[in-house]
This record gives sequence, C-alpha cells and structure tokens, in this order.
Amino acid sequence: DGKTAMWQRREMSNFDYLMALNTAADRSLNDLAQYPVLPWVISDYTSLVLDLTNPSTFRDLSKPVGALEPSRLESLRARYREMPPPKFLYGTHYSTPGYVLHYLVREAPDLMLHLQRGKFDSPDRTFWSIGTTFRSVTSNPADVKELTPEFFMGEGR
Repeated sequence: DGKTAMWQRREMSNFDYLMALNTAADRSLNDLAQYPVLPWVISDYTSLVLDLTNPSTFRDLSKPVGALEPSRLESLRARYREMPPPKFLYGTHYSTPGYVLHYLVREAPDLMLHLQRGKFDSPDRTFWSIGTTFRSVTSNPADVKELTPEFFMGEGR
C-alpha cells in the first residue's frame, strides 16, 4: 500500500496514517456509528511533566485497551470461562455513537441532545477529564473506548 510505504519513510505523520487506515476501514467524521478511532498513546495522566524517554509514559500499543491492566484482563477472562455461549470477552465496543458524543459533547451538544431524547447525560458521566477517562478505560470492565481524532487535531486542522 502506498500510504504504508509513505508512513514508513516518514513522509506521512502518524496521525495522517491512522486517519488513512480509518478511511480504508470506511470510517468517517460524518458518521457517528463509523467514526474514526485513534488509540490512547499516553498512559501517564498524573505527572506535571511527561518524561518522553520513559517507556511507561506510553500505552502498550500491542494490546487492546481492554487488556492493558493485567488484573482487569484476568477478571474478564474468568467471566468468559464461566459464561454460557455465546461467549465474549468484552461486553462493549471501543467506539459507539454515544462514546463519540461523550468526547464531543461541548463541540456538538445538539447531537448529544438528539441521541439522549432532548436531555444531556448525567453530569457525573459527562466527559471532563482525560486522566479520569483513562483510569476508567484501564480499570472499568464496561469501558474500553478509544479516542477520537479531535484529541490529536491542532488548531485549524
């Protein structure tokens, strides 16, 4: 693929490459049900200054977000072993219209109101902190959402 070769030669940014992969998967900024998905890259949301030379600053991209925390993964596997068919490891998806709007509620409040029958979601579930959200996606068995492109877009993108 031409895009992969361009990315490997550093002729394309990581963001542009991931967006190209999303486009190839028929994901679009115009469809909340097929919205582009980008991975959590940083795993340190507590330090005042990030140490970009420390590998623990970054998420392990070899695993899905639901498998990042070993104890959570083991509890999911234990539940799976005890589950009658049809079995599944995660009871949710990494991207849904609700998850997209969770992040975009301030950018697209009208869409959130439409999805929620004219009301905003409960204030305690409204997105307000990237650190709190990361803790949730690495500890809550019902939360495996990834990020939207807006987290990586600069001004004017």
